[in-house]
Amino acid sequence: MGDHELKQMIAAADAAINCEDFDKVMEFYAEDATLVVMPGKNATGKAQIRSALVAIAEHFNHSLEVRQDDLLVIEAGDTALVLAKASIRANRKADSPFVQDRRATYVFRRLEGRWLCVVDNSYGTELLVQPPRSGDHKLLGST
Repeated sequence: MGDHELKQMIAAADAAINCEDFDKVMEFYAEDATLVVMPGKNATGKAQIRSALVAIAEHFNHSLEVRQDDLLVIEAGDTALVLAKASIRANRKADSPFVQDRRATYVFRRLEGRWLCVVDNSYGTELLVQPPRSGDHKLLGST
């Protein structure tokens, strides 16, 4: 992929997530974007996405570290599909580390001259085989 501008944008978004700078993170999303929070649970629109990211940070005891490796960008006009190896690390509790690698898929759209994320799916095609887990709905305060 070389130094595609989306590679730098995604690295900057990951850095903002890791620092819990949610105002900065929101700059990377389109107004109508959708975040796959977990299988079976999406957040749509910036307000829901921000709330979901805050809840995720709290769920992981403010220790979340995300990184994307091996990015591939496929562009078609004002749309880009990004495939990445997402690395997620955190500690839910002091003695409970969380480590997961995923094959993520992201969709970006060029709006007013800049790329914005419209679909943020760190689970990628795993959504096809991974049913929603019981109890996970509590992450966002749902009942």
